[in-house]
Amino acid sequence: MDPIIILHAGIATGTVLLFATLGEIFAERSGIMNLGLEGMMLIGAMSAFSITVATGNGLLGIVGAMLAAGALSMLHGVVTIHFQADQVVSGLALTFLGVGLALVFGEGLSKAGTISLLPRLTVPILSPVPVLGPIFFTNQSVLAYVGYMLVPFSWFFINRTRPGMHLRAVGENPSAADAMGINVYRQRYIYVLVGGLLAGLSGATISLAVSPGWFSELTTGGLGWIAVGLVIFAAWNPWRAAFGAYAFGALRRTILDIQGPQLLLGIRNPFFFNPYYGFFLQMLPFVFVIVVLIIASREALRKRIGAPAALGLPYVRGERGL
Repeated sequence: MDPIIILHAGIATGTVLLFATLGEIFAERSGIMNLGLEGMMLIGAMSAFSITVATGNGLLGIVGAMLAAGALSMLHGVVTIHFQADQVVSGLALTFLGVGLALVFGEGLSKAGTISLLPRLTVPILSPVPVLGPIFFTNQSVLAYVGYMLVPFSWFFINRTRPGMHLRAVGENPSAADAMGINVYRQRYIYVLVGGLLAGLSGATISLAVSPGWFSELTTGGLGWIAVGLVIFAAWNPWRAAFGAYAFGALRRTILDIQGPQLLLGIRNPFFFNPYYGFFLQMLPFVFVIVVLIIASREALRKRIGAPAALGLPYVRGERGL
C-alpha cells in the first residue's frame, strides 16, 4: 500500500466530512445541535444527482443540493428555536425525514446512468512540492479546493470578525448577547441554515465527485454521524476539523485496501479471506464516534474541551441567563 495514494484518495471522503463538520460547527457555535446531518446529506446527494442527470449541469446540481438540505435544516430550526423542542429528538427526526424523502424522490436514480464528474484540477506551482503536492494538489476535485479555502475562512470568520463574535456570544451566553442588542433567534436561524447548506454541499460532493453514477440509502454510508463526532473531536475548531476529516478519509481508504486480495508485508491478506475482519474494521470509525459522544456528554469534560456553554439549551427571552 502506497501511503501517498491512500492519502490522496482520502482527500475525497475527507472533503465530504469536512463540509458537513464545518456546517455543524457553525450551528453548534450558535447553540443549536443538529443530529440530522445524515438525512440532510442524503437529500443533498439525491438532489445533486437528480438535477445533474436532468440538466447535465453539475453546478446546478450543487445549488439544488444546498437549497434542499438548507430547507430541511430550517424545519429543525423552527422546531428547536421557535417551539423550543428537544434538539436531540428533533435532529433524529430530521434524519429519518431526510432519508425517507431522499429515497422516495430518488427512486430509480440508480438506473439513471452515469453523470459527468465535476472538474479535477492540478495546481502547477504546488503539485511538485514533495509529499504535500501529490496528496493535496494533484488531480483533485474542484470541491476539494473549495474545502481548502473554506477552512481558513471559517476560522477567521469565527475568531476574527464581529459577526463571528456575535456567533460565539449567542452560543456561550444568549442572555448577555440579547442584552447587547444581538438578535439571538435570528443568529441561530442563520447558522442552522448555514449548517444545512454545507450539509447539502457535502451530499453533493458524494454524488458528483466521490461516487457518481448511483444512488441508494447507502450513499452517505454513515458519514453524517462521523461528522457529528468530528465536531467534538475538533473542539469546534475548523483547523482541527480539517485534520480529523482528512484523517478519517484516509482511514476509510486504508480499510478498503487492506480488505483487498493484495499481499500485506509479503503475507497473504487475512482480511480478504475472512469477512468478519472486514466488518470489524468498517465498524471502527463508528466506535470512535460513540466513544467521543459519551466523553462529551460529561459536563466537566464538555467545559474542558470548549463546548459552547448554551449548546442544546433553548433560549427564552427574559429568562435568567446561564
